[in-house]
Amino acid sequence: MRASLRIRRGPVIAVVVVIAALAALAAVMSGSSPSSARSALAFSPTLDPGSPLPDRAAPNFTLTDQFDRPISLTSFRGKVVLLDFNDAQCTTICPLTTTAMVDARRMLGSAGSKVALVGVDANKRAISIKDVRSYSELHGMTHAWEFGTGPLTQLERVWKAYGISVQIQGGQIDHTPALYVISPQGRLVRLYLTQMSYSSINQEAQILAREASKLLPGHPAVNSNLSYKPVRAITPAQHATLRLAAGGDRTLPADHGSLRLGPGSARLLLFFASWDQQVTDLRSHLDGLNAYARRARADRLPPLVAVDERTVEPNDAALPRMLTRLPHPLSYPVAVDPSGRVADGYGVQDEPWLVLISKSGAPLWYQDISTSGWLSASALEKQVKAALTTKSGSASPAEVRRELAGSPAALAKIHAQADQLLGGIGALKARIRALRGYPVVVNIWASWCGPCRAEFGLFAAAAAQYGQRVAFLGADIADNSGDALAFMRRHQVSYPSYPIATDDVTSLIPQGIMGTPTTVFYDAAGQRTYAHPYQYKSEGALDSDINAHALGGN
Repeated sequence: MRASLRIRRGPVIAVVVVIAALAALAAVMSGSSPSSARSALAFSPTLDPGSPLPDRAAPNFTLTDQFDRPISLTSFRGKVVLLDFNDAQCTTICPLTTTAMVDARRMLGSAGSKVALVGVDANKRAISIKDVRSYSELHGMTHAWEFGTGPLTQLERVWKAYGISVQIQGGQIDHTPALYVISPQGRLVRLYLTQMSYSSINQEAQILAREASKLLPGHPAVNSNLSYKPVRAITPAQHATLRLAAGGDRTLPADHGSLRLGPGSARLLLFFASWDQQVTDLRSHLDGLNAYARRARADRLPPLVAVDERTVEPNDAALPRMLTRLPHPLSYPVAVDPSGRVADGYGVQDEPWLVLISKSGAPLWYQDISTSGWLSASALEKQVKAALTTKSGSASPAEVRRELAGSPAALAKIHAQADQLLGGIGALKARIRALRGYPVVVNIWASWCGPCRAEFGLFAAAAAQYGQRVAFLGADIADNSGDALAFMRRHQVSYPSYPIATDDVTSLIPQGIMGTPTTVFYDAAGQRTYAHPYQYKSEGALDSDINAHALGGN
């Protein structure tokens, strides 16, 4: 249900890691530098301008589509083909890709009839006609494309021909999020790699539409003139007003009611889309969350707000239609994120996705429901209470300095460099070697990574608590130094960070990226003892690993 390449899967796969790994694939296939292609667009970390491919025939294949009809690539000769490798049960990147494909063809107006949208199933465990039909129906694409599947051996031949990696990691499907543009003559033209960004879908659609236009007779106009500048996300620290689709015990008209998000009150938010029904019993679980909403009111816990991702809904009717089919009216509001800027700002990397935001606008906890499952109302209440009572770096910098006063010289030097960016991977490795005699905890993070931001307060608290015995260091991966420094000024910790590139990670973890964030532990002898993938969701979990893997139970 994920889209990635050469990356060990976690609840959150780092967007920039995906970009770097897949850009390398594009460079190999094209024989050119991906940076040269990217220069054609204003830089945006969430857009791929595409990489040119060698002029050769696109490998042909014959599969079976959602209508149980045979399809072959050669049958689309005379049309530009957008060929997507798509997991039939994907809840992350795939829906973004298919939405961009449909939007790209729409941007071409009547000339869109000369563009064929074709999908190849990229899920080893969901290859039936029912699987590809269900995805097509829930995403409003039943008659918009041809989604091909077949026996696993047949699919594997197609994946191999197009350089697609499909594997099962941690019980979940990982695959390369690749989209090929094929000319009307059946020649490979360009490779695009989708990034996890809800707010960039229209921009990527425009890129695809303009590429298709260049291949069509007369180069038809593209009915879109969007900038390729990065879209500014709306974070929990900013105010935003969203239209309500439902609230209380009724479904509201499209033009009635609004909800204001932002600092001032803590909230528990559920991000979802109607098509999440493909992998979970969404309606019954939305109904089940009524119990948490009642508990929250009784116990004065953060209220629940559900947010629908309109950018990936198949049409305006999908959400209201689903809401009217719920077992009972919802006792909490459902708002609509029309642009994806809220989802991106709140660090949403999958659907459904729960995130707890503090009164000040800080992420305290998240749950990737697609991979970790739904919680009962009582378990959810317990988790929310635990997250709210965490120290999460609540001590002031002055209080932390007093707590760390008298630290050994090597650790005191670290504290004196708090919130600085120092050197690079070489300097980081040298620092770890120089700290022999002390356990070391290295947190790999980035300012653009939502889960990294959510756990940063836990590391601030842990570094203050253990800082006289344990050396804490940060590794800021594939980040903009200005963004990283600005983030550290807002979320202070008592240790420095070292900027590193994606390829540097193997120096710290032999198996490479495990997900972002990742935390690496070393004992006092300088031996790496453990690498924890994914976000820490509580201080208790982080404390346990520090004691087990850094302090050796002492």
